Amino acid sequence: MSTSSTLAIRPAQETDVAAIFGMIHELAVFEKLEHMMIAKESMLHDSLFGKHPACEALVGEEDGEVLTFALFFHNFSTFLCRKGLYLEDLYVKQSVRGKGYGKQMLVALAQLAVERDCGRFEWSVLDWNENAINFYKGMGADVMPDWRICRVAGDALTQLSAGTPKLA
Repeated sequence: MSTSSTLAIRPAQETDVAAIFGMIHELAVFEKLEHMMIAKESMLHDSLFGKHPACEALVGEEDGEVLTFALFFHNFSTFLCRKGLYLEDLYVKQSVRGKGYGKQMLVALAQLAVERDCGRFEWSVLDWNENAINFYKGMGADVMPDWRICRVAGDALTQLSAGTPKLA
């Protein structure tokens, strides 16, 4: 994909799954959401490289060590009538933050979105993560203040699928 003097960005390979999974755990700890992480390395492998992959990933490596990853998939905009690229997670190991690797990963993803004729490139950010919000704004992103993520998961998803949603 792209290379800087020290960071090589490329599509993830099956041999990268353990490194990506380790960084996903680091991300969960950083976001104070470790208690929500039920994923297993084998599940990540199947999601990236199984019979019906659900997502893709780019990795950034330096001297053969994977130091950053971006996990993404395509979504769709009915208003644009075009697919989009949705970034689920971007993580840079703490030991190499400040080297511009996050920016390089976002640029590589934007290039991929353009190559794939996507109408937009989107992601979410936690409202308390001011460093990330300021970083994304500095990269040209609009933080959408009027939109909220709606999520149905676990028992609530099971109840909804049975037609018996839990009422608030």
